[in-house]
Amino acid sequence: MTDLRHRGAKDTDPTLQQQPSEDKGSDSELKVEKDVASDGEAKADSEVPEVPAPGDDTPEVLNKALSGLSSRWRNWWVRGILTLAMISFFFLIIYLGPIVLMMIVLIVQIKCFQEIITIGYSVYHSYHLPWFRTLSWYFLLCVNYFFYGETVTDYFFTLVQREEPLRILSKYHRFISFALYLTGFCMFVLSLVKKHYRLQFYMFGWTHVTLLIVVTQSHLIIHNLFEGMIWFIVPISCVICNDIMAYMFGFFFGRTPLIKLSPKKTWEGFIGGLFSTIVFGIMFSYLLAGYRYFVCPVEFNNDSNSFQVDCEPSDLFQLQDYALPAVLESFTGWSTVRLYPFQIHSIALSSFASIVGPFGGFFASGFKRAFKIKDFANTIPGHGGIMDRFDCQYLMATFVNVYIASFIRGPNPSKVIQQLLALRIDQQLHIFNSLKTHLTEKGLLPALEEAAGV
Repeated sequence: MTDLRHRGAKDTDPTLQQQPSEDKGSDSELKVEKDVASDGEAKADSEVPEVPAPGDDTPEVLNKALSGLSSRWRNWWVRGILTLAMISFFFLIIYLGPIVLMMIVLIVQIKCFQEIITIGYSVYHSYHLPWFRTLSWYFLLCVNYFFYGETVTDYFFTLVQREEPLRILSKYHRFISFALYLTGFCMFVLSLVKKHYRLQFYMFGWTHVTLLIVVTQSHLIIHNLFEGMIWFIVPISCVICNDIMAYMFGFFFGRTPLIKLSPKKTWEGFIGGLFSTIVFGIMFSYLLAGYRYFVCPVEFNNDSNSFQVDCEPSDLFQLQDYALPAVLESFTGWSTVRLYPFQIHSIALSSFASIVGPFGGFFASGFKRAFKIKDFANTIPGHGGIMDRFDCQYLMATFVNVYIASFIRGPNPSKVIQQLLALRIDQQLHIFNSLKTHLTEKGLLPALEEAAGV
């Protein structure tokens, strides 16, 4: 008891609380937790090192042209001009095709990862932790190797089976991926430094959460792209539309704060963005659904060794008549309306982009407030970093992938045939006989033979 009293007295000494002590960790941590609880969250947050604020990278031409405006309107014009430039670039890469889109997704992924990792390095660089940035980029390489290897094996199966080196890499892909990750894991353990264990594990978790948020979501974006470019373009455009319209409604009509994490967000902007995005999603989907280039799955043509987007559009992209409810019929005078089924799905996509999507931005706002920064970087004047523009897009990509898997995608016969052709001859004959027996028992095979003229 005497020892405990002495230890408690030492813990209350403010000069000793700042000294690192692993032997007295539990008592010290308990005392610190009580102190933090009494002082409030502000004191705890004040202990986080500040990240250097990025400078203003607004082009000098815009600065001179807008010098006579107030800061509020100057920011409005800067954001507007750069937004139009980014939208124009977005349509340009769509025109260049799916392979360019995939490259842009990879570039954006790397830039977002770099911005988040740089914040961690800026906060903790004074501790001289060994290998932090090196290991972070190494883990990025490992995770990309795993995900892109899975994608190549899944979508370019015939190409992989045709080339011997690719077939070997495909066969042992997961083992190679695990070995690469295990190497990084061992390097991290070897880099641990006494008195900084906890901090290093914080940064280890920082890197892995960043990989989960950035790399996994970008991989899902590419999967959505392979389902058809419309599944890539419409969700991204809905998020962009919601971001623009919420800003516009909030700028001109905003009065009621929406959430404390983002003081500038208002209920007027939120509701205006919701209705604007739903209308935009229905109209934009109608425009794209009539073109095979946008609705056909992106497939690899083995004969030409290139991507192709040509197919017979599915029922999802065929115009159909829908009966209107009595209320709408009395209001519009129409008994039916002719729509693409995809337009119905676009309502779900645009609603998610408007209602749940902004929470990706709120999450990013909370993250930035935790480290006392305004933006992730200053890559885009008036907008911040790349991550500031894609914080909602990653959440949207996950929803679209889950939505396709749950409500849209069915069995793919071409992939089944590809896997069958990769089997041995005796295995193919076994499956053939099993399938023949199954169809005969169902009474389908005789009818099929008659239809084929057998």
